[in-house]
Amino acid sequence: MSVGHFTRRSILSAATMLATAPAVIAPARAQSDFPTRPIRLVVGFAAGGGNDIFARLVGAKVSEILGQPVVVENKPGAGGRLAPEYVTQQPADGYTLFVGPSGAMAVAAAIYHDLKYSPTKSFVPVAMIAHFPLIMVIGADNPSKNLKEFIAWMKAHPDKANYGSSSPAFTITTELLKLKTGMPGTMIPYKSSNEMILSVIQGQTAMTIADGPPTVPQVKAGKVKALAVTGAERSSLLPDVPSMAEAGYPSVDVHLWSGVFAPMGAPAPALAKLRKAFNDAIHDPGVSSKLSAMAVDPGGATPDQFEKLIQSDIAKFADVVKAANLKFED
Repeated sequence: MSVGHFTRRSILSAATMLATAPAVIAPARAQSDFPTRPIRLVVGFAAGGGNDIFARLVGAKVSEILGQPVVVENKPGAGGRLAPEYVTQQPADGYTLFVGPSGAMAVAAAIYHDLKYSPTKSFVPVAMIAHFPLIMVIGADNPSKNLKEFIAWMKAHPDKANYGSSSPAFTITTELLKLKTGMPGTMIPYKSSNEMILSVIQGQTAMTIADGPPTVPQVKAGKVKALAVTGAERSSLLPDVPSMAEAGYPSVDVHLWSGVFAPMGAPAPALAKLRKAFNDAIHDPGVSSKLSAMAVDPGGATPDQFEKLIQSDIAKFADVVKAANLKFED
């Protein structure tokens, strides 16, 4: 082989490497510069519900931290399952995230066997926004003074025995209460927890079990009556409302959560920035105080702990569904 031939081949090889180098360097630079455009937070319920409130509150702070707009997109439908299905179809680049509640990320996996996404395989946790008990409310003009009286009222008025629900998480909790008490009640579907509360205020439903953000203000305004908080402890924002355990039903112990998730495969550098930004936002004094004011506990788990909690909750809800022989339609 001649020196001239070797030199020409070396030059061609070097030229090829230089030509392809930008293609290799560009993605790395793009990840290190993340984010360079707006981030979407997809919520599976209509505006006004708990997860929508969480997304807008935390998203505004994350926007300040990252220096890019955080846009909340509401995609209600299928009991909250439409949104995660949609997010799994988006590029796993960190720019489309899902605000996932227990209903879509734990309860759904326990009751539906043909989900188009897997809570633990299609997504990776970014941050837990909050965890919280639920609040059972009835109409302000209902004569019942406590939970036992209301159960008796529902049994005496089967034609009026119904409840509002916008998520399998709320449905399964109410059905668990029915199972433990013998209380009747037909589920009336709504698109958000805000609509559920309005249905009780307007007399369309007798009761609902909902999350704190849309519920606490209406309780304090006297538009609905709170009879119990799910779990063993009272809410600090509703200190006069007994827990389910105090009301005589300790087995009705349900705590839900809401978190931010990225599609599986999101770049590690982007994921690291998102995790830090969301955790900083959630624990910002201004944000955390507003979350606490909505009867929820801000944060509460590392990404690894969050993933284990999801797996544990799926198993727990599946056990409840089996024990209660509950059936859910797709």
